[in-house]
Amino acid sequence: MHFTLRPLAAALAALCASSLAFADTTLAPVSVTAKGYEADTLSTPASVFVADGDELRRDGAENLGAALRGEPGFAVASDGAQGQNPVIRGLKKESIVLLVDGMRFNSAQPAGAIASFMSFGLADRVEAVKGPASVLYGTGALGGAINVLTPQARFEPGVKFSAGASYDSASKGVRGTGIGNFSQGDHALMLGASLARIDDYKAPDGRVRRTGYDSDSFIGQYRFRIDGQQQLRLSLQKHQDEDVWYPGSTKPFTHPMAPVAAAVGSTTVHSPKQDRSLAEIGYSYKGSGESPLNFDVRAWRQEMERTIYAWSNRLNRDITTTHVSFTTDGFDAKADWLVHPQHLLSFGVNLWEMDASPRRLNANPPNSTTYVRTDPFTDGRIRATGFYVQDDMRFGKLNVLAAGRYDRVKGDADSVANSANPTGPRVSTGLDRSDSAFSGSLGASYEIAPLLRPYASLSRGFRAGEMRERYESSPRGDGYFYVGNPQVKPEISTQLELGVKGQNERFIWSAAAFRNRIKDYMSGQDISGTPAALALCGPANQGACKQTVNISKVIIDGFEANAKWQAWQGQWLKAGVSILRGDNEELNEPLFQMPADELRLGWEGHVAPGWTADVTGRFVREQNRVATVFARGSENKTSGFVTADLGATYRLNKQHSFRVALKNAFDREYHEHLTEGVSGQEIHMPGRSLVLSWKGDF
Repeated sequence: MHFTLRPLAAALAALCASSLAFADTTLAPVSVTAKGYEADTLSTPASVFVADGDELRRDGAENLGAALRGEPGFAVASDGAQGQNPVIRGLKKESIVLLVDGMRFNSAQPAGAIASFMSFGLADRVEAVKGPASVLYGTGALGGAINVLTPQARFEPGVKFSAGASYDSASKGVRGTGIGNFSQGDHALMLGASLARIDDYKAPDGRVRRTGYDSDSFIGQYRFRIDGQQQLRLSLQKHQDEDVWYPGSTKPFTHPMAPVAAAVGSTTVHSPKQDRSLAEIGYSYKGSGESPLNFDVRAWRQEMERTIYAWSNRLNRDITTTHVSFTTDGFDAKADWLVHPQHLLSFGVNLWEMDASPRRLNANPPNSTTYVRTDPFTDGRIRATGFYVQDDMRFGKLNVLAAGRYDRVKGDADSVANSANPTGPRVSTGLDRSDSAFSGSLGASYEIAPLLRPYASLSRGFRAGEMRERYESSPRGDGYFYVGNPQVKPEISTQLELGVKGQNERFIWSAAAFRNRIKDYMSGQDISGTPAALALCGPANQGACKQTVNISKVIIDGFEANAKWQAWQGQWLKAGVSILRGDNEELNEPLFQMPADELRLGWEGHVAPGWTADVTGRFVREQNRVATVFARGSENKTSGFVTADLGATYRLNKQHSFRVALKNAFDREYHEHLTEGVSGQEIHMPGRSLVLSWKGDF
């Protein structure tokens, strides 16, 4: 018996090349993210998401969060058009590891979406693991991991070029992308660029101010083939956004001096410029023989630079300016070894260190025309080390996956500001903390029939506090001032998942039920108006003060399912559902900010030679299970809504396709439950929008 991961991938590729349109939906998807190497998702005992970048962008999705909205198991938390973060099974950005080409994004985001620091226009493929994934990706992966894969340099002789462009009427947004591959002999070069110019979008009740932005992204990769088994690579990425506003952060300005509060009015966070740079050098070796050993090593540096300002909407000027650069140096090494026809052993190490030292200026009352240096912290550092080993076992139709990992995370800073008196003496003690944890997973799947592959998995995740939660005391988008906690304990999650998958040439489906118990869950607890608020947040913020704390235990129960059925030749019906129930057991109430239940129904099929059409409807239930004691009024119920998207695609030939789509066709007024903003003042989502796009290969 031979282990068939890579032969299976090759067989699928060959079959794909000879299939007709829509035939790709009959093939078992292959994921790199789920196991750390290429493996089909059907035999993987976990909930895995795989989608082509073109498919996710076809209706004009401008970022990763928007693209995953409505997919079973996903939701989106947004504070503007650019700032949309994906949510997995109710867990938000702090509890998800986001990767680009397997390298993690590291940053502390007081506003906006870390997922928007790469151009979604350059995404070749998106893969995700839903549920604790710390065993492969370390601290932070309680909710799962999302890996955005960009184009790679290919050893295909000659020059190949692909391009795309789109326009949407809601934001008058124009986007363009071009990718070129140049190869000769043992050299391959890939260059890509994606540009976007987005205006304020239109909602059913009018234009939503400050939702436009400009975005430029560039990627490049050079590969040198040493021989048939060894390669060297150098990868560079550069992304820049300008004039990004977060209207969901708008809130009344609080100050103990009433004339000062009245003069400032309200404030809105914005980023005049934000930038991400990544450089990677790597080496890969592909083994041969009956027991091949493959390994890959890389060293990388990523810099995320942001300007984060608070604008006074009455004074018409910035009253707070923050400049910060998060620099991360990383080293990854991983290997997979077919030690036995029934055992594929993989192992790896991940090392990274992130450094930051924000520079902040606050306007000095009462005139707010002079500025005082109030850095939230100086020389903050987080270092992480992790080692893992995994055994992928095949026994006939039974697949067993077992893995274990050890992590150690250390955080420290030279000093932090006194949150109650930022201009007073700084705090330099009690800032160091080290945490270690074991993560693991054990899962099994069994093929009873092609359409019936039940699986079960038990996984344990780990998340140490991020830099913002540890050291930064500052206002956030929900209208509250948050106080950092250097000694916040790490979260530990344990998830049990029971599921089933199946696929044949006419029907594809999956369903999963899970329970995720999280110990020492981290969140901001509302202590407004209490003596502790005065001591921690100071007189200016005691009326809207939250402290980063550990809740003893929370439980998230969920069910999700997805299906696609070829009802008749060339006509596919689609359905997906997500149901979540989160409970804060300490306060005996619903967990703060859980996505609403959702049903998605759709149809896609051939309607004329060269033409396909599609219809998708989202049915989102009213969310009335909201936190009251913990949130103290900062979470409100949201109404249910129904939206419909229509589209048609014309394929001129194998190289060129055109698409026209109508998003939110009935111009429904709504906002997602996880939209950031002062309760009751959340911005509405875009209304009816015509999307035109083209894609071509040359």
